[in-house]
Amino acid sequence: MFEMLPDNSVRMKGMEPALNPFSPGSGVKPPALVGRQTEIDAFDLLVARAKANAAGDRGILLTGLRGVGKTVLLNEFSEMARRNGWLVVQFEAQPGDGGPEAVRKKLARELQLGARRLRQTPAWSHLRSQGLGSISNISVSLGMQGLTADLKFDAGRADSRNLEIDLEEMVEDVSASMRKARAGFALVIDEMQDLESDLLGALLTVQHAAGQRGWPFYIIGGGLPSLPGRLSESRSYAERLFHYRMVGKLSPEAAAEALTVPIGRLGALLEGEALTTVLEAAGGYAYFLQAYGRTLWETASDKVITVGDARLAVELGTADLDHGFFVARWQRATPAERNYLRAMSQDGEGPSATADLSGRLGKDHSSLTSQRARLIEKGIIFAPEHGYVQFTVPGMGAFIHRQKD
Repeated sequence: MFEMLPDNSVRMKGMEPALNPFSPGSGVKPPALVGRQTEIDAFDLLVARAKANAAGDRGILLTGLRGVGKTVLLNEFSEMARRNGWLVVQFEAQPGDGGPEAVRKKLARELQLGARRLRQTPAWSHLRSQGLGSISNISVSLGMQGLTADLKFDAGRADSRNLEIDLEEMVEDVSASMRKARAGFALVIDEMQDLESDLLGALLTVQHAAGQRGWPFYIIGGGLPSLPGRLSESRSYAERLFHYRMVGKLSPEAAAEALTVPIGRLGALLEGEALTTVLEAAGGYAYFLQAYGRTLWETASDKVITVGDARLAVELGTADLDHGFFVARWQRATPAERNYLRAMSQDGEGPSATADLSGRLGKDHSSLTSQRARLIEKGIIFAPEHGYVQFTVPGMGAFIHRQKD
């Protein structure tokens, strides 16, 4: 099906399924990470400033709908930081009754594992003398035990059982060690809008202190477009703590590269109307490009991909999205909540005014409050501003129009 050329590239003799470069998934790095160089450069600057001991900069927050590639970027930032000797603590916030406890334990676990990853780096000797004790102490108060056996405990640091005090002391100690190693300390938090109020407030307070005192500590977060408002509600100065970056659709040029570069590496050709057909279906959204790219590879029978291949790929790709990406959210909604979502779908991708939804459903606003709250908790919609709601994923409105039930 293929042969190796002298320069180690591949010449296709057909479309070998095993070589399909597209594998859509949550946080899975695409075969060509394109159109996000501005965000990558912004984090690279933080790495360079930490290396130069020019700390005191702001953290970075990525906001956008689901499926645009925020998690991929957070993973990329984490890898960049680890390659430069940073202590990286990466976790995802969780809503619901058990979310706060699970997240605190995850934070404690990742603090300890992150410290252990530094054992073969210049930061380890500094961290052993200042920082490990605080990590051990705060891990216990966060509810994580069993990993601290070989970490020392320092009485009087990060052991007050007051979350805000202990976080600040731990970050201060670890930051001092990382500064000596000319590296940084990053908390990388996905779905940040779902953080419990106490932990969110404490983290913002510590980030504020870090900026004022020049500690190389940075919160790098990702979340829905409502995240900046949630942070400002917690701490009025939150908008001054971060570089906010909206992650949205890829440009037409970048979207085309996301498809043509991986395909071209394997000796196949996608251009002209065939390319346009897939790009129009994907709408510039990163996850959709990967989903349609996968079915495009599966449907093409020759290295020159035709318009017919592209149209079939769009049909199959849309069916895959309907039965996976979209339906998982639709099935979590109750019949009453589905009626609410149908009313929203009349506005396309929205946003929808809650007053309009009340009129469409023939109910007063207060009677719909619980449905709205449950849909937000389930991650199906969010409130971009007061009096409005919007789907968390692009294309949800069109999916709803395709449903019979």
